[in-house]
Amino acid sequence: MPEVEAKRNFITEIIDEHIDMDRFQGRVHTRFPPEPNGYLHIGHAKSICLNFGLAQQYGGLCNLRFDDTNPAKEEREYIDAIIDDVRWLGYDWGDRLFFASDYFEQLYEMALELIRIGRAYVDELSPDEIRAYRGTLTAPGIESPYRNRPVEENLALFEKMRAGGFQAGEAVLRAKIDMSSGNINLRDPVMYRIINTPHPRTGDTWRIYPMYDFAHGQSDSLEGITHSICTLEYEDHRPLYDWYLDNIEIYHPQQIEFARLNLSHTVLSKRKLIRLVQEGYVQGWDDPRMPTISGLRRRGYTPEAIRQFCAEVGVGKVKGVVALHKLEYHIRQDLNKRANRVMAVLNPLRVVIENYPQDQSEELDAINNPEDASAGKRKVPFSKALYIEREDFMEDPPRKFFRLAPGREVRLRYAYFITCREVIKDSNGEVIELRCTYDPATRGGSAPDGRRPKATLHWVSADHAIEAEARLYDTLFTVENPDADRDQDFTVFINPQSLQVVAPALVEPSLAAAQPGERYQFERLAYFVVDADSTSQRPVFNRIVTLRDQWKKQQQKQPRRRRKQRRAKQTQP
Repeated sequence: MPEVEAKRNFITEIIDEHIDMDRFQGRVHTRFPPEPNGYLHIGHAKSICLNFGLAQQYGGLCNLRFDDTNPAKEEREYIDAIIDDVRWLGYDWGDRLFFASDYFEQLYEMALELIRIGRAYVDELSPDEIRAYRGTLTAPGIESPYRNRPVEENLALFEKMRAGGFQAGEAVLRAKIDMSSGNINLRDPVMYRIINTPHPRTGDTWRIYPMYDFAHGQSDSLEGITHSICTLEYEDHRPLYDWYLDNIEIYHPQQIEFARLNLSHTVLSKRKLIRLVQEGYVQGWDDPRMPTISGLRRRGYTPEAIRQFCAEVGVGKVKGVVALHKLEYHIRQDLNKRANRVMAVLNPLRVVIENYPQDQSEELDAINNPEDASAGKRKVPFSKALYIEREDFMEDPPRKFFRLAPGREVRLRYAYFITCREVIKDSNGEVIELRCTYDPATRGGSAPDGRRPKATLHWVSADHAIEAEARLYDTLFTVENPDADRDQDFTVFINPQSLQVVAPALVEPSLAAAQPGERYQFERLAYFVVDADSTSQRPVFNRIVTLRDQWKKQQQKQPRRRRKQRRAKQTQP
């Protein structure tokens, strides 16, 4: 299990108090309880890191338990993906992999016990009637006409539900609590409903399935969980969690709620993520534009960076949105240490070095990672014809443009100083080639006379470069909060430029053997990862993140724009 930085927060304060009180005999035992109805996303990563991290911090245990109580929405694919994602994040649950379905028989017996003591009943109201009878936030609920059935009748009807004697929607089992409660969750909540769909693990054995609120606390109890960590939307459900445990009279864990993670420029609702996949806005759950853990992994994010991000976000009670650039910051910090540097050109402009021998080529030493001396060096080929980025040349440059221009000298990374002597254009006036000269005395990128060009450019040898595909990913949405406008569907804010494919991009030959999942820094461009689609004939690279924080730069420009706008208004007559 990865090391995590121990940070105090309101949850650790509660746990410390429990330890001082010897409430759970000094034990700390948490669980991560995903529903297998979709892939995990970055919000789940925070919960994973919190639950497993607390167990590690206190020398305790953390279970992985699937809340597989709704077979109509669950698939084995999701179960396998969730197990893979949690393990990829660096966490291990040992032999404590559980499912709510492991406890279906025990949960059924607990439901029977509530019926026997007069605190549960079978209701034959329709789903719409049940909703209407519940009342509102300002009006109390109305008791069902079936609420006071005799115990024996309820036992017989519940057995009939289990045996398939009712169709879906014809009957449910409800707890008998308080239809006038100010907490709507306590107004006789449904405990069991009928679902005529085979279960991924139990097949057709069951026709009735427990609701999450009923299965959750009892599963915690059966596993000996001490602290059941949930997100804030379950705060109003905690009285129900406690009511079930107290009335069944079994071991009682403590439920604690924290604010879930919300990230800018994305959506984290499973319902909306499913729409993105099913309606073709993305190319599957692992599309690198998705906030799913599998999508982030394919994008090239590292588990170390995600864990560090979750640690920095921290744990609190206040809802909010975390800016995407904070996550990207941790990705950059991690990749800067681990990613080898290579050279690639995405928008090539041909350069011919006129005074370089026609048939000569040479190999130059290049540093793999200046942050990691153990990464060593590699050889990069140099020849008469090269490619540089088109953006690194301007025929009529502005004052602060220091890269290549007619008559100007620049340094080629690890190679020589070159000077542009001639610009070749096609019939449309577009620049298609530069004729340059080089200084043989500047091999390695330094001059004996001490002169220092203001710009250093990356490049690839035209004779040795490999054609590749570069996928440039951007945010999936154009606005910070796609859910903010309730009058418009969130899909109207999808960024049409969220994926741009550059083909062919040109990369140095050392990348010929690059394997899927390997990460690199394309010098002066961005961090990239080899995609699963990559082949030896056509390598594919996904852009992970840019080298600099573009978000922060944009935010810094905003105040300046506003100041200029105010000054302009003040000077108007």
